[in-house]
Amino acid sequence: MKAEQKFMMIFSFSPNPEYQPTKKEMEQMQQEWGSFIGNIAIKEKLDSTHQLGFDGKQIAPDLSIADGILVSENKTISGNMIVKANSLNEAVEMAKDSPILKMGGSVEVRNIIPMEN
Repeated sequence: MKAEQKFMMIFSFSPNPEYQPTKKEMEQMQQEWGSFIGNIAIKEKLDSTHQLGFDGKQIAPDLSIADGILVSENKTISGNMIVKANSLNEAVEMAKDSPILKMGGSVEVRNIIPMEN
């Protein structure tokens, strides 16, 4: 059996500043994310996960700084998760349960290449 590798799930969605979810919708989303992350953790496949906020700055090659986060093709990255899997396909199968997909978002799954010291 092949040794487990690490893969990163990158969650993206189209922000809508005019839509403010209700408290009940927020609780439902938190519950769905908790179940998604918990199911991966129970299988001992979770390495780490992070939700990204909307406060940020962008640094250009000329070192100029712009306020705000990158929104490209009307999408922005909302977070990531690093999972352990035997293959890219196994990691993709895990990603299919992501609540971001129900919100119209997407998940990109990529292999992680360890940095040499």
